[in-house]
Amino acid sequence: MPAAVKGGMSLVGSQGTVLATEVLLAAAVFCLVFLLIQSLRQHVPRGLKRPPGPWGYPILGNMLELRKDTHLALTRLSQKYGDVMEVRIGARPVLVLSGWETIRQALVKQGEDFMGRPDLYSFRYITDGQSLTFSPDSGEVMKARRKLAQNALKTFSAAPSPTSSCTCLLEEHVSKEADYLVTKLLQVMEKEKSFDPHKYLVVSVANVICAICFGKRYDHNDQELLDVVATTEALDIVGASGNPADFIPVLQYLPSRTMSLFKDYNKRFLHFLQKIVQEHYDTYDKNNIRDITDSLIEQCTEEKAVTQIPKEKTVNLVNDIFGAGFDTVTTALSWSLMYLVIHPNIQKKIQEELDKIIGQERRPRLSDRGMLPYMEAFILEMFRHSSFLPFTIPHCTTRDTVLNGYYIPKDRCVFVNQWQVNHDEKLWKDPLTFNPERFLSADGTMLNKSDGEKVLVFGLGKRRCIGEAIGRWQVFLFLSTLLQQLEFSVCDGKKVDMKPAYGLLLKNKKCEHFQVKARFPMKSMI
Repeated sequence: MPAAVKGGMSLVGSQGTVLATEVLLAAAVFCLVFLLIQSLRQHVPRGLKRPPGPWGYPILGNMLELRKDTHLALTRLSQKYGDVMEVRIGARPVLVLSGWETIRQALVKQGEDFMGRPDLYSFRYITDGQSLTFSPDSGEVMKARRKLAQNALKTFSAAPSPTSSCTCLLEEHVSKEADYLVTKLLQVMEKEKSFDPHKYLVVSVANVICAICFGKRYDHNDQELLDVVATTEALDIVGASGNPADFIPVLQYLPSRTMSLFKDYNKRFLHFLQKIVQEHYDTYDKNNIRDITDSLIEQCTEEKAVTQIPKEKTVNLVNDIFGAGFDTVTTALSWSLMYLVIHPNIQKKIQEELDKIIGQERRPRLSDRGMLPYMEAFILEMFRHSSFLPFTIPHCTTRDTVLNGYYIPKDRCVFVNQWQVNHDEKLWKDPLTFNPERFLSADGTMLNKSDGEKVLVFGLGKRRCIGEAIGRWQVFLFLSTLLQQLEFSVCDGKKVDMKPAYGLLLKNKKCEHFQVKARFPMKSMI
């Protein structure tokens, strides 16, 4: 090699080393300045202290350590830093709450302080940013709309059925749909050796909420219903791991296939709802209130309610109610069947209880819940052990406040770690073991309601899910009706993968190895 070339390479090498050193030094200085600025920006009143938490990288914060199984990562960090800690996700500081007492203190006892929603970028595209559930508004208008939605939901779920002996309208809808589902599953087994139950559960649950919201039941092969189900499931997938642009603002201006799909699916679902709401306006009769949508229209037409839900906002409330009664129930039922097939002894105990209390002469009713403690204990343990809603929808502080001696400024984004509470060794013996008996009295005849209240699924306080009651009722009615008539198992030699697919919901992975058989001769009791 010519000497000139060697000398040139030597010079380049030395210059490169110097350049690399300068870059590293500049980066170190940048990090120190960044952390100093962040520290100075967060003024803490005298006598108080900031929540502890891990150091993060500039720009990224703690994103790298939280990018996978966020609920588990935050649970591990809480063991080091405590029930009130602060992490940084991108440029946004986030308060993370763990521990039953701490979460209850924040969301219930100091509920007004923690009832806000953060103004996240992705939230702006859910029903055009006007969602009752996701809106950052926490004032009187939001409270009034929430109350109206709750009243409408109660009217068309808990009200007595005028056409049957069922306890209420929801019970009538679920009983019909569950019986249809039983018939459908048996028909499938006549043609195929196995099936994926989620495929059929999701349509049945969607039909129940459609009946309540729209006064309409669809055939399981109806393309409009299948499109709605497909859209909502696609929304779950694209929103599964959150949106980085919510925490790193510069990403809002860069192309993102995931965000484009998220916006598109939201528009599709909103278009479906707008079409149905408009049909209700066109056929509305104040003397014949048919469903939740009619009930909301009725309240819109009242002069005193115009400022609370203008006509064009009705669809937003319908969307919130539809969402509250759909995805959570479908996921809960899917997890329930997974637990039942890997614990056949538990399935047998539930069926023995159903045979003893209800028999085969009638279908289960909501009034049976108190007489079926083992069934209720199983549902609680399914909620606790799966913790498929590991976090609540993010909260936000509405004003400066103090929690457990730590100063929390206004507009601080708050994550509530429900998974940690549901697996806290301080609350539960052997929390990783699936054991419904933990919720029963020693003789197995009574449900321990105080322990049941510590299972976090639907949040707490002023932002608690408005669909909690109908969600719990649907899970009970679907499960008890299915198990009264069917026995579930998996194909010989096949295993069930209980490790969840991580997302905003911890969904069980696809399983096509289910088998089902009738327990007794079928009787139509619709």
